[in-house]
Order: sequence, then C-alpha cells, then structure tokens
Amino acid sequence: MDVNGTVAEGFEPVREAFAANFAQRGERGAAVAVYRDGHKVADLWAGSRDVDGTAPWEPGTAQIVRSATKGVAAAALLLLHQRGELDLDAPVGAYWPEYKAAGKEHTLVRHLLAHRAGVPVLDRPLTPAEAADPDLGAAAVAAQAPVWEPGTDHGYHAQTYSWLTGELIRRITGRPVGAWIADEIARPVGADLWLGLPDSEHARVGRVGPVEAPEAAGALKTRPKRAVAEAYADPGSLTRRAFAAITPLPDENDPAYRAAVLPASNGIATADGLARFYASLIGEVDGATRLFTPETVRLARAEQSAGPDRVLVVGTRFGLGYMLHGAASPLLSPGSFGHPGRGGALAFADPETRIAFGYVTNGFRKSVTADPRAQALVRAVRTAIA
Repeated sequence: MDVNGTVAEGFEPVREAFAANFAQRGERGAAVAVYRDGHKVADLWAGSRDVDGTAPWEPGTAQIVRSATKGVAAAALLLLHQRGELDLDAPVGAYWPEYKAAGKEHTLVRHLLAHRAGVPVLDRPLTPAEAADPDLGAAAVAAQAPVWEPGTDHGYHAQTYSWLTGELIRRITGRPVGAWIADEIARPVGADLWLGLPDSEHARVGRVGPVEAPEAAGALKTRPKRAVAEAYADPGSLTRRAFAAITPLPDENDPAYRAAVLPASNGIATADGLARFYASLIGEVDGATRLFTPETVRLARAEQSAGPDRVLVVGTRFGLGYMLHGAASPLLSPGSFGHPGRGGALAFADPETRIAFGYVTNGFRKSVTADPRAQALVRAVRTAIA
C-alpha cells in the first residue's frame, strides 16, 4: 500500500504504524494527522476513499466520524461557558424549561456533559427521519423520565447526547448548532469539519461501512468480556437501548443523513480537521487564536465521571464532554482529553506534550472506544515524542 503525505523528522514511527494498519490490520482507507505546538508534524493518507471502492483517498477526503463529533459539541458548550453565557452548575431547565419534566428538574448542565443525566435511552425510539428533526428530538428527551437519578451515576448517552447538547446550544444562542459550530469553531481555526454537511462538500466524502478484523498474524484480536457481550445481545439492556435510540440504524451514506445535525453521531471531518480542531483548544494554530483558555482546558479534562459505565458496561472516565485517558479508551497520556468514534475514528489533545491527534477511516469495526488501528497510531506518536 502506497502511503501518501509527510511526517516531520522524528515522527517516522507514525508512518510505519499507518502502513502496518493496511498490511496487518485490514485498513481499507484512512488518514491520520498530528500537530505539535500548533504545527502539523504528520499528515498521511492511503487506500480508497470508499470502503467498497477503488477510487483513491485524496488530500481532503472526509468521512463520517460518529461519536468523535461529541468532542466538537462539547467545545461549543464550554465556549459558551467561557464567554459567560452558560453556567455549568445551573439546572438545564433554566435555559430549556420543558426539560424539567418527568423528574429532571434538578439536572445540571454539567450532568449532560458528563453523561450523568440519566437519559441515555428513549422509551420510544426515533426513526432516522424523526431524529433529524431537532424539534422532535428535543421534545423526546425533554419528556423522557430518567433511568437513574440525574447526577448520581454515569452511563454513555450514545444517541441522546445529540438532542441534549444541540437543544441547549440552540436555546442559548438562538442558532442551530451546526451553523454555530461552523461560524464559531470550524471557520475561525480553518478546520475541515461539519455538523450538517453542506451540499458543496458532498463530493469529498467517502462511503463508510463495516469491516471485519483480519485473521492474519500481527492483527490484534480481542474478545469482549461476557458481561459486555451479554449487554449488547440483550434487547432490553441499557446498552442496546442507548444505541437504539434511533431505530432502525441510519444509512450513514445517505445524503439526507449526512445533512442532518446530530451532535452525538454524524459529524463529518478530515483527519486534519479533527487534529487542527483539538490543536486549537490548547494553543494557537498557524497564528489563529486558540479557542480554549487554560481554565477551560482544565474544566474539559477535570474528571466528572469514573468507574463502571451503566451503558458501556466497562470502566469509563469523562470530563466535561470529553473521554479521558483510561483502560477503556487509552489516549496519549493521563492528561489527554478527546473522543473516539464507534468502530474507528479518534481525536484528542494532550496539553502536556502539546500534541493534537486526528484519525478517520471508512472501515468501521465492532470496537466502541479503543480501535486497534487508532491505538497503533497513538503508540507510534508516544514513541516519536519519547
């Protein structure tokens, strides 16, 4: 497999690991970008732009990144807090009165960001068309009774995070979340990422699909713990119900789905767009002003939730909107904060090493938080900066 792009001196291990993903780990098409001190030190791509095609991946090819979108939505809320427009310790109902229904009147804004709101499921799942309607989605989570007392426990809000965060942003700003992110985050830092894909960008987005891990020597094969496997197999479990809050599963290659605005799951980005976004959270990028103040960075990665996750059935750690380094979602170091996308994508920042990382792929695996291909690249970055 020909690997295209460049790496700075010392970051050759990233190229080697990226090539090994194609040779040993069944990669079809992917890209990775790494920034250090606001400057790009790795920018690589290879394979086909479509998981089931032969047209080559090109500079600027973008893919849907699933839950890696959550980190972008979290940044919007933290920026609103940074600007004095949002109190993290205020009740959600102070901004969104309808949310106070069904026992949720004491839910705080920080509970939404830290997956402690108690509404990871919907008693009546939404269809893909309904999910794309922000009014219907917001009404559904506002009416939903929590499955645990908000603030007392945590569990991954896989789909409902879309309407929880999106409606809160809309209530505060008066603007759709996708437009706000485009104007206040993506354009100012020059990041190729979209929440609600414009028609003008459709041609650069590849087709995604499921891929199986290879049997070849050198491939990392993992067997889920029995409790995890049983949770995903049980239609009545919080795990299955959380991921099935949109039923049936959307067609992620459908232009209508890509044009929808679902902050939990359907952001589209290049690897460089994700890495550049995270670089802008912790420092200047090519002269562009950083997005987060040091205090906001502290808030983003201050642990809010830790331990057994009632949805993912493994131990997880969350700051305010971001997954933190841990066994279930290894990042670069204990100080890293970011977010994976189920089955592949990963993006994060590490303030101590001044590294920002973005990886996108068109081939999704069954992994949720720790894809072997992304982890190989993270290990390579760790080697490069050692």
